[in-house]
Amino acid sequence: MIRKGTIADIDSILEITKACAQFMINQNIFQWNEFYPNKSAFVNDAKMGELYALEVDKNLIGAITISTHMDSEYIPIKWLTTNSNNIYIHRLAVHPDYQGQGYAQKLMDFAEEFAIKNNYTSIRLDTFSKNKRNQKFYELRGYKKLGSVYFHNQSQDPFYCYELVL
Repeated sequence: MIRKGTIADIDSILEITKACAQFMINQNIFQWNEFYPNKSAFVNDAKMGELYALEVDKNLIGAITISTHMDSEYIPIKWLTTNSNNIYIHRLAVHPDYQGQGYAQKLMDFAEEFAIKNNYTSIRLDTFSKNKRNQKFYELRGYKKLGSVYFHNQSQDPFYCYELVL
């Protein structure tokens, strides 16, 4: 079940993202670290009503942020649609114990259905240039790679921006 995330969920979500970060580090993917994702980002997501939690058998196993706010790092990207009616996906995480079972697909299905139901023009996101698995995941869903941005508190390597026009 996917539901709105709350402040009470944040400690569990942070445990999930820390497990994901360690899982990626073990594969030499240095995408998440001690600076990101962080508690303040999730608190803001919950306060804005943009945090969603994935539960399986009453256990919180994943989360996603569906936002209408465009980060300033995205400004130089030549998007496929105008910057007026888009949603942005951030901090998609599924605990490593549950990865490979279709839960990330369910979270993205939820985000895409949300966008369509609410008449958004497109869905935008970024993923780490060294995370080939994520790139393939989004490309198989029809997302188009458009350019690169940098989040220097996370990595010296770029993050690729993607967009799906609805």
